Amino acid sequence: MKQVQTRVGPLAYAEQGSGLPLVLLHSAGHDHHDFDAILPSLAERHRVIALDWPGFGESPAPQPPASLSASLVGEVLEDAVAALGLERAVFLGNSVGGMAAARLAARQPQRVRGLVLVSSGGFTPMNAVTRAFCRVQGREWVRRHTGRWFARAYLRRRNSHTAAILQRFDATHARPATLAAHAALWRSFAEDASSVIEQARGIRCPTLLAWGRHDPVSRRGVEGRCAREAIAGARYVEFDTGHMPFAEDPPAFLRELLPFLEGLPA
Repeated sequence: MKQVQTRVGPLAYAEQGSGLPLVLLHSAGHDHHDFDAILPSLAERHRVIALDWPGFGESPAPQPPASLSASLVGEVLEDAVAALGLERAVFLGNSVGGMAAARLAARQPQRVRGLVLVSSGGFTPMNAVTRAFCRVQGREWVRRHTGRWFARAYLRRRNSHTAAILQRFDATHARPATLAAHAALWRSFAEDASSVIEQARGIRCPTLLAWGRHDPVSRRGVEGRCAREAIAGARYVEFDTGHMPFAEDPPAFLRELLPFLEGLPA
């Protein structure tokens, strides 16, 4: 894996292919291997860059690990994009990766040629119940004892790709720094700064919104609806999956993604 320097230290990333840059941004608690099922097809026509967020995969945790937050993830993405010299790239983000991608598209539109938000974070209407849920999920003992169950609940369909994802999830959460970083990230979701709803109203680049019908985390009728309402002109598609349609049903996901990428204006 390669590395790029950010404000919290080195960030690991995998790179494959050539052409229009396409940056893949994974969900909280996971790593860049979430995209293994679609990466070879994407690399046939694109320079694919798949990041590991701080504390996950091969990227070291920030110090202290409990300092990780949704806002910091967004700032780290800005650092990585600048360090890699990416201009007019496409960003595909899942969950917190979608939150970071939407934030970048709103704040630095000159860098974003296209946007793909997959069961994205950042579009949850905040209320007392939502905040309480995020704070509970942000307790390390909750992450330790229920994280495995939670990951299995939001991956609706089982195949070799999702089996590998769950195996990696279990292994990485045995690391204290990863557990602390993941818990901190969940706590930050209760903060107003984690919302991108208002920022997303300013997004003008071509955008594909992809949601799993059975996702209990980023729900089509709540977060999906908010994303559709916030981003004018976005194309919205649904899949018969949970939180990760690109891993749960790769052929169906690619049937929507590849034409979108091919149709982006020069």
